[in-house]
Amino acid sequence: MKIFNSLLLAYTVATTTAFSSSASPKRVTVFGGTGYVGSQVCERLIKKGYDVTAVSRRGENPKPSNDHLSQVNWVKGDATDKNVVKSAVKDCDAVVHAIGLLFDVDSGLTNLNTIVSGSGSQAGEESTYDNITRKTMFNVMDAIESRLSLPSFGGDNRVPVCFVSAAEAGWPDVTGGEFVESKFAPEWLRRYLIAKRAVESRLSESSKIRSCIYRPSLIWDWTKFDVLPVIPVFNIANKVGVPFVDKTVRVETLADAIVQGIEDGEVEGVQRFMQMEELASR
Repeated sequence: MKIFNSLLLAYTVATTTAFSSSASPKRVTVFGGTGYVGSQVCERLIKKGYDVTAVSRRGENPKPSNDHLSQVNWVKGDATDKNVVKSAVKDCDAVVHAIGLLFDVDSGLTNLNTIVSGSGSQAGEESTYDNITRKTMFNVMDAIESRLSLPSFGGDNRVPVCFVSAAEAGWPDVTGGEFVESKFAPEWLRRYLIAKRAVESRLSESSKIRSCIYRPSLIWDWTKFDVLPVIPVFNIANKVGVPFVDKTVRVETLADAIVQGIEDGEVEGVQRFMQMEELASR
């Protein structure tokens, strides 16, 4: 009888903890926290009182003078390593995946990353789209899905996971998108989208994850001189109804929308620019 009571007590405590975490996530792990998007997310989470751990290859605060970012737990680690990811997510209530690289090691364009990357990230010898995007995110999902799962009794114990995808990942869903991709997309972009779509597909199938999939097109702020000239082109094309061109998204809007996705249990699935703008305005 004592053994039964002990087990019952342990189960009750665990269930209560699960309810608490589901209702109000407070510990968030951000993969790619030193990056252009990730650092903005980290700063906003700290301002809202979250306990934030940021995992990246550098593992250092990208803005040492920023008081909010100085409160982040910066961890140096390779997210392609399952053990690194498992350790980083074992106690967290929510996860953000903001690891990204526009030109991978096989693209032949890696030197351009110093120009187009908001954080100046460089491709390593094994930095393929499959490794950087699919493998790292699959490691996150594996780690979450291997955690102890308790009955929800009507609640939602799924872990909020925010994944930064790309607007072009949705080309098959819009008029003319598949044609543009098949006829005009360079080989490196096709591989980039294959990795993004693989993650999106698995996220949508997980019963332990509340997935928030963000599909921005160009992400920018006023310091991104490399994209500023083409922003009006994208925005005008979208405004006049070109179905396969999405409006650009400010990095602040994307970061605010990601935080809202963590906090609001009703946010789920694909978020295009219009949903991101709405979430960020709350």
